[in-house]
Amino acid sequence: MHCGKKRTTEPNTTWLGGFKGSWLTIRHLSATVEQVRAEMTAHAYTRLRVRRAGGNRNKLWACLLHQAGGGIRHCILIESALSVNENKVLVGKLHVIRTFLASWDGPRTDYVAFVAKSKSESLKATPRAKERALRLADALRERYPDAHCALVHRNAFELLIATILSAQATDVSVNKVTPTLFRKYPDARAMSKATPEELEPYLRSIGLFRNKAKSISGAARMLVEEFGGEVPRTMEELIRLPGVARKTANVVLGNSFGLNEGFVVDTHIQRLAVRFGLAKEGDDVKTIERKLMALFPRERWCELSHEIIWHGRAVCKARGGSCTDDVICREFGACSKANAKPR
Repeated sequence: MHCGKKRTTEPNTTWLGGFKGSWLTIRHLSATVEQVRAEMTAHAYTRLRVRRAGGNRNKLWACLLHQAGGGIRHCILIESALSVNENKVLVGKLHVIRTFLASWDGPRTDYVAFVAKSKSESLKATPRAKERALRLADALRERYPDAHCALVHRNAFELLIATILSAQATDVSVNKVTPTLFRKYPDARAMSKATPEELEPYLRSIGLFRNKAKSISGAARMLVEEFGGEVPRTMEELIRLPGVARKTANVVLGNSFGLNEGFVVDTHIQRLAVRFGLAKEGDDVKTIERKLMALFPRERWCELSHEIIWHGRAVCKARGGSCTDDVICREFGACSKANAKPR
């Protein structure tokens, strides 16, 4: 069964089907790279999707493919076990494939990367909710015109390392250790030569310093070995680095490269999103991020993350905040009532 308009020219194979002109549907996971490439080239498809055989309606949505001379750069087909067949089609569960690619040192031009997504990237927000969110954003911008990243850094590499170190630690504590750390290891190439044990003395004053030493050491090595010592500028590449998840990647992309790929969600934003009615109590970080992305204009995601964090630190604190006396909290937050002192 096809969704949307049917393609005027039907494919000459049983395992393929068109979708809205620009999509190619793979019905079974037995398609080879050569078959996919030929069909993509013949009908000028630019995107793929996979539908499991046997009528399973759980879709595996493909990432946007990069076409080069009619070819496809990456090909991964997801099934129950990891294997590479004679046609160089990598088959396996997504988390197994990610593990494989993290250690794969061969050419990647033989694969088509399929990314499993069970939900859309963002949730829909009503016009009324967006209007309210925009008023909140404007109020925060007026209150905190100088809001910026609190982690002291001079370049993307320093921000990447500092953000990895900030997990379960305060920005203040990180800023105390990074000056000495960066004097000794000013770039990825210098840090890549250091062992975790050599990095640990610089990090002892922050929490989980041994694990973080391993993370920044591994991240520096990967930067040198795979990215020429430079910090990559895509979410997909950044989250492959040790110690890097979406929050860290969003911090680096937004502050160092001006790219709003997602919305930073730290403990302050997680708390204030619920208090301001932007998310529900019990929503996980991923859900909160998707809701914030749906509510606020993309061009303000990075700026707004700093403004919310500053408000969380100055006014809307986890304990002992001054929400009852604050104009923003009184208008937009449930926190002013919750924090009201009993008479």
